[in-house]
This record gives sequence, C-alpha cells and structure tokens, in this order.
Amino acid sequence: MNTKILSLPKLNQLNPTLESTALKLMEEAGELAQAIGKFRGLSGEKVNMPEDEVLRQIARELLDVAQTAVTMMFVMEDNYGINIDEMLKEHVDKLLQKGYLDL
Repeated sequence: MNTKILSLPKLNQLNPTLESTALKLMEEAGELAQAIGKFRGLSGEKVNMPEDEVLRQIARELLDVAQTAVTMMFVMEDNYGINIDEMLKEHVDKLLQKGYLDL
C-alpha cells in the first residue's frame, strides 16, 4: 500500500471548537477550490503565472486544508475523547472493504 505520511503540528495560541474548526475547514476548502478554478482559467480570468508556481499555490492551499483537518482531529481527541489512531485503522479497513485499496 502506497502511503503519504503527513505530520502537522498542534497549533497553540488558539482555542478551536468543533464548530469553529468545521467552519474553518470549509473556508480553506473553498480557498483551494478558488485557487484551482482561478489558476486553471475556470473563473474567466487570465492568469499569467508559470505552471510550477500555479501548482505550488494550489499545494499551499491544500496544506491549509490539511492543517485545519489535523486541528479538528486534535479537537476531537482533546475535547471528545476520540482515538484518531483507532479511527484511522477503521478508515483503512473501510477503504479495503470498498475495494479502494489493494494490499
């Protein structure tokens, strides 16, 4: 199984809630979609940026989404006692059962 390991920090100086983090996640996902649309010409704008810079900007937005998702995982663990490691195993099992993974 090919995996991507991503380790992002728990942010300090913040007191996120489940609700505020969910809203932030949607905001960041919207910014990712906006970047893809804008830089791919789907918004009708002409963007004169080199392809590698376009892809780097999209990757930056994607990492903002990932950071916010990880923040939400910390909120789930800290405030609600959810074991994300256990949930990850269940998630992989679900992917296997649906045929999305070959081992």
